[in-house]
Amino acid sequence: MESIKINITKTSDFLLQSDINKYQTAITNSHEALAQKTGAGNDFLGWLNLPEDLSPELIQDIKLTANDLKARAEVIVVIGIGGSYLGSKAVIDALSHHFSHLKKGGQGSLILYAGQNICADYHADLLEILDEREFALIVISKSGTTTEPAIAFRLLKQNLEERYGKEGARDRIVAITDPVGGALRKMAINEGYKTFSIPSDVGGRYSVLTPVGLLPIALAGFDIEQLIAGAKAMKKISERTTSLYDNPVSIYAAVRNALYKRGRNIEILVSYHPRLQYFAEWWKQLYGESEGKNKQGIFPASVGFTCDLHSMGQWIQDGERTIFETVLTVGKTKKQIEIPSDKNNLDKMNYLAGRNLQEVNQMAEKGTLLAHVEGGVPNLSIEIPEINEYYLGQLIYFFEKACAISGYLLGVNPFDQPGVEAYKNNMFALLGKEGYEELAEYLKAKL
Repeated sequence: MESIKINITKTSDFLLQSDINKYQTAITNSHEALAQKTGAGNDFLGWLNLPEDLSPELIQDIKLTANDLKARAEVIVVIGIGGSYLGSKAVIDALSHHFSHLKKGGQGSLILYAGQNICADYHADLLEILDEREFALIVISKSGTTTEPAIAFRLLKQNLEERYGKEGARDRIVAITDPVGGALRKMAINEGYKTFSIPSDVGGRYSVLTPVGLLPIALAGFDIEQLIAGAKAMKKISERTTSLYDNPVSIYAAVRNALYKRGRNIEILVSYHPRLQYFAEWWKQLYGESEGKNKQGIFPASVGFTCDLHSMGQWIQDGERTIFETVLTVGKTKKQIEIPSDKNNLDKMNYLAGRNLQEVNQMAEKGTLLAHVEGGVPNLSIEIPEINEYYLGQLIYFFEKACAISGYLLGVNPFDQPGVEAYKNNMFALLGKEGYEELAEYLKAKL
């Protein structure tokens, strides 16, 4: 099997070789800090060995549970927020038919999502759709008290119990939560739900290779063992050497930090495949929540080309030179479409007649890259041979480990997220939660 490739040649006009090479010692130290668990956040490094630590028994349990739920329900609602749903949605969307919701005879259940927002219209529409279908729930939360998923679970659990009774609902609910404590674990024990554990040393945004991501992906009909195999392969590649030019994790972390030091503080993840839209959303959470601390960090953004060339293309080509692009490129597509000829040729497209649509897309990618580099935008390229479970597994582990290394280069703890507490405290106070009375008075005076 092949592996992902990284190309940094289109950064050479913006960086000296010494700008990159100076990171070698820090990169080596960061790899060692991860391996020896001596760096910041070392109590949240369980994801490092997940590809090898996942037992055959756990994988079999996940697959059997997926089969059981598929037999009971045509729709599975995954309740979670942040890393509790982004990883599985990234993989499922990448592997699914673009119009799977309209396609008959699919290989897995239709996966819908709740608890990733608190919009009344969204959840009302979801309940309306579920009233017409057999459904089951996967609720994902370490604590069970996170506002958005907790509200969604209340709503959907009530709906299930009204329709099937408490016993019938129990067989349609799976809880993925803390191994020993928390409100959701307690509820699952009391109600008799099937449960899986989120390892205590794995944070949400690094949890896609736990039951958090693996169960929904299996339910959607995809091969979780190949996903794990790809991650395992990238783990081995990332451990062979710490050398900048022989380890894709090392060079990506070094180049993006070197560009940051040169004033490029926005990284745009670019894809030319619509299936990868939510992979970019997962990547944005991973890097944004890991690095944005102590008033520093690269801001992660994303675009989908060629579509966004007609909206964001002007800014990227001619706007403020504070950006760089990381292009997520795909070697080959699963399907081939030939562009037809037209005798009238009013659209002047006959010069493309007989050519494959993927070739046109690739030329658009190459032409855009050259234009943006000439316009003053550094470009990195990360290529996967094709979009399948194995290479997505590689890509997930690659980005996770590179994020950890990059966070250490910045001097931050890449495994905590203290900044998200501010909005939560304000929300609790404004909603009248007990214990927040003093803050509520302060905020009301500010509004």
